[in-house]
Amino acid sequence: MSQISNLKSQISIQDTLPQKPPFVMVDTLLYCDTKTIKTALTVLEDNIFVENGVLAEAGLMENIAQTCAARVGNADNLDNETGNHSVKIGFIGMIRNLEILRLPKVGETVITKVDWMEEVFRISLVNATVKIEDKIIATCEMKISVTEKEI
Repeated sequence: MSQISNLKSQISIQDTLPQKPPFVMVDTLLYCDTKTIKTALTVLEDNIFVENGVLAEAGLMENIAQTCAARVGNADNLDNETGNHSVKIGFIGMIRNLEILRLPKVGETVITKVDWMEEVFRISLVNATVKIEDKIIATCEMKISVTEKEI
């Protein structure tokens, strides 16, 4: 395991994300290294993306984007020797090959895994897989851009 995966016990998931409640779409950091991150989200009734008892497509996409943000936030916090947590603002630049097989219901926990394929000048191409238990419910490729601006 790398230093980044060891950092998860030291930094709250909230300290890695630019989003704040009620817009947070990840609960728990399960794993993080330089190429892969895994997060969990239990879908609750009061989630702003829940419609008719299921998490809407936009909620799944935001979950993937925030999983990416958590990895970037972890890496930035690891590099920060002052102990102050820095969080950079990021943007989705592209979503490709999005396939949603089903939407998660209230009470279900989704596990989102994002693998970094390439990273150049703080622009990253990633592959994402969202599962409930061992069944894939969504996949996509995403291009994200991270600014130097901190919140």
